[in-house]
Amino acid sequence: MAKARAIVKRCKAVRNIRKITKTMQMIATAKFQKSLKRTVGTKPYTLKVRELVAELAANVGDVEHPLLRRPDESNRVRKVAVVVISSNRGLAGAYNGNVLRTATASIREFEAQGNSIDLFVGGKKGIAYYSFQKRQITQRLNVSDTPRFSEVLPLANQLMELFTSGKVDAVYVAYMNFVSAGVQKAEVMQLLPLAALQAKQAQNPQDAIPEQAVYEFSPDPKSLLDELLPLTVRSALFQAFMDATTSEHVARMVAMKSATDNADKMSKALTMQYNRARQSQITTELSEIMGGVEAMKG
Repeated sequence: MAKARAIVKRCKAVRNIRKITKTMQMIATAKFQKSLKRTVGTKPYTLKVRELVAELAANVGDVEHPLLRRPDESNRVRKVAVVVISSNRGLAGAYNGNVLRTATASIREFEAQGNSIDLFVGGKKGIAYYSFQKRQITQRLNVSDTPRFSEVLPLANQLMELFTSGKVDAVYVAYMNFVSAGVQKAEVMQLLPLAALQAKQAQNPQDAIPEQAVYEFSPDPKSLLDELLPLTVRSALFQAFMDATTSEHVARMVAMKSATDNADKMSKALTMQYNRARQSQITTELSEIMGGVEAMKG
């Protein structure tokens, strides 16, 4: 009887957990649908701006701009700023693990090259991880679960100021890139210098436009670049936060669905165990009754 009661208590606990995970799955699904519209709506703009800036800089020729500069080996500061975007909450499967693992691997690679690291961390999970690793965090980022451009703008301006003043040589962003609802990849994107856009276009000539476009500039190219280059950095950083948020909702939705399915399987298994225990108990009671009857006849 004690075993059957224990199984009943476990079944009740599993059913309660299933209700919670099912509710969390529904909430994550609703948040994902809302976040997906924002991410899908802004991504083509962000990609097109980066493509336009790369092509514009290539057409202008020998253009000089603080955000396009390449570090001079003779007077390098040898410092890299790394922005790590994690989540504030757990129960999202391997989401935070993949992002932090990718970011840590890149940080170790930069340090192996002799660079010092300025670490900017967003999300409680990332802050807790690097605090446990005893790694100094330069700045803890306060960004809401639904990122707004007004929240990301000060960070983008701060990173551009650090780069143009020569305090850092490069800026990288470690985040979960949202490719589709079924594919999310942990990546480290080079945010600055923007000269990396030109280098990437040169390495992938098959992606370039077959016929070179000819531009007539109005106003002059320098004024255009002064406006477009900071816009490219701000939009790219904001898009990274948007991708990370949408990927987080997908990961939590999948994790909670798996937890709900596992709860269903466990509930069925416990029900079968309870039926066996109850059947064994009834058989034992019948045997005792029959034994008592036979004893009374004797």
